[in-house]
Amino acid sequence: MSTRDTGTPDLLADLDEGVLTLTMNRPDARNALSRPMVLALQHQLVEAEFNPAVRCIVLTGAGKGFCAGGDVKGMAAAGDGTVGQRTIDEAIHQQRHNQRETAGRLFKMPKPTIAAIPGPAAGAGLALALACDLRVMASTAIMTTAFARVGFSGDYGGTYFMTQLVGAGKARELFLLSERVSAEEALRIGLTNWVCPPEALVDRAREIARRLAAGPTVAYRYMKENLNRAMAGEVDECLDLEATHQIHTGQTEDHREAARAFVDKREPLFKGR
Repeated sequence: MSTRDTGTPDLLADLDEGVLTLTMNRPDARNALSRPMVLALQHQLVEAEFNPAVRCIVLTGAGKGFCAGGDVKGMAAAGDGTVGQRTIDEAIHQQRHNQRETAGRLFKMPKPTIAAIPGPAAGAGLALALACDLRVMASTAIMTTAFARVGFSGDYGGTYFMTQLVGAGKARELFLLSERVSAEEALRIGLTNWVCPPEALVDRAREIARRLAAGPTVAYRYMKENLNRAMAGEVDECLDLEATHQIHTGQTEDHREAARAFVDKREPLFKGR
């Protein structure tokens, strides 16, 4: 395992067998987002996107929580949750940048991403979890949009990701009422892919991540683009994109290895080429 310097104790990072684990590390504040954490997360995601040694990313939280979203206590102390000493235009530009380089980059990342959720995922923290490709929750964890409870409309793409996952009607219910969603309910409505006992969360997330890290990374990259485009694209656009990507992946070393392995009745050994 290789531990990486993120420049702040608010975000921990380690790389092991192709799996980059990013841990939001403010357990006393339920891993609420801090400026150093957000900046470090941006940097780590950019680096991971272009580092061939990173084949899968796991985002998680330290202690018993995933991420409480924005630091509401800090906002209350400052007296202004969004602007501070900046103009409104400056604040909006900064917010857009922060969102695109974290939740947006997780969503568009050309490598598989997993959110391992040991405890509450709320507000922007929930949005970051929903931006990932897959989610695994501890049975004791909960999800909540939380924004209405603190007078916010929502950020970090939560409205987009949730609407895509559970549909417009349910997304409106969860945003407007800010109810807590248990792990079992999250699994039932499609907000998470797996639920496991708290003590099994780390191993379950690692198992899934290592399986993905050992997979065909070129095919995953194209597959993710297909899936992302399908969320908003016209059917003919999706069909054309799939055709292009299918032909491209058919020329890869990974495909040829998988075809040989199929004939030999063995598991393929993917190299990401």
